[in-house]
Amino acid sequence: MHVVVCGALVKNGAVLLVHRSPARRAYPDLWDLPGGHVEAGESELPALAREMHEELGVHIVAESSSRLGDLRAGGGEDAVHVSVWHIADWVGSPTNRAPEEHDDIAWVEISELGGLPLVFDALPALLRSPPEPDRRRHPVR
Repeated sequence: MHVVVCGALVKNGAVLLVHRSPARRAYPDLWDLPGGHVEAGESELPALAREMHEELGVHIVAESSSRLGDLRAGGGEDAVHVSVWHIADWVGSPTNRAPEEHDDIAWVEISELGGLPLVFDALPALLRSPPEPDRRRHPVR
């Protein structure tokens, strides 16, 4: 099973989404949260911090990060477990630093997510839900 983390950078009721390039093998031409695979020996929050820096050039403030929940896709060897994190604070201005993966990034009102072609249909509801209380404020290790 592949373990993936993704982060919802939220500002003024909008979330930053990335548009997956039409050339991508998995989930092409769809909007998604930025993120990526957790590497061997890495825990989720450090992986999230690494991915946010690699893809967007931002440094997340770990104390502002709260786990929203989990999504699952695929089966067998292609099964993916996705941990979704809410990020309330970061340093830097998000830019597309992974143009081979994403052909666009955009701030989208959370209330308007249902009108977009998303990787996960459950994403709008998850972003409107409060973070899981037992998983808030994990330190980066």
